Amino acid sequence: MTEIADHGVRFGRIAAMVPVKDIGRAMDFYAGVMGFTKVFENGSPVGFVILKRDAAELHLTLQPNHKNPSFNVAHLMVEDVDALHALCQAHGVRIIKSLQNKDYGLRAFVFEDPDGNRIDVGQVI
Repeated sequence: MTEIADHGVRFGRIAAMVPVKDIGRAMDFYAGVMGFTKVFENGSPVGFVILKRDAAELHLTLQPNHKNPSFNVAHLMVEDVDALHALCQAHGVRIIKSLQNKDYGLRAFVFEDPDGNRIDVGQVI
């Protein structure tokens, strides 16, 4: 592989763009269950929303014909993966991969949002 020089370019934040069929339903989940706060919305009707919680940022985009993927669309690092897992279970969130310690040093699980987007959640062990 060819090594790429720095060239003075610095990268800023990068946020997952999550397609949803219904912005309201997605907001109910990400704000109501996961505790994110809406910091920006665009369109009338709303077709794009930016959500934040702590250092995490998530962009929701309205895609009425969205088909849920069979792979993880985002990876979220948290400080208490057990608490988030319990919260997901309490709200009936579909767990795709159970909570377990991984051989690569994370305690992790995968959940599915109301639109079938899979989010991989991990905490350093």
